[in-house]
Amino acid sequence: MREMARRLTSNFCDGVAVVTLEYACGVRELVGVLGTVPGIPYLPRGSANAASWLAERDMLLVLDGSDRLTPEALNWLRALLARAPGLRILAAGRYPLALEQERVHRL
Repeated sequence: MREMARRLTSNFCDGVAVVTLEYACGVRELVGVLGTVPGIPYLPRGSANAASWLAERDMLLVLDGSDRLTPEALNWLRALLARAPGLRILAAGRYPLALEQERVHRL
């Protein structure tokens, strides 16, 4: 995942953020993890503020272990993508995220 993210960085003005999810992850945990990612220089606290900040970016968000996202976190991502035209998500997990316009590539 990190190698693919490195290769895609130049395709996005705001770069690529790679998040490894090692345990069940709700909205609060996801926003907290995003705030520690190198390449995201500033992420406001709170899910609404984080969504507003991310909505203005042209970036790729890589989620490794996306099967650990809670339904609440998936709903937050769904709403985020609806208002963030420049944000793309590359998710690696056991199951599809069931997001609109999702493309699934099985390995």
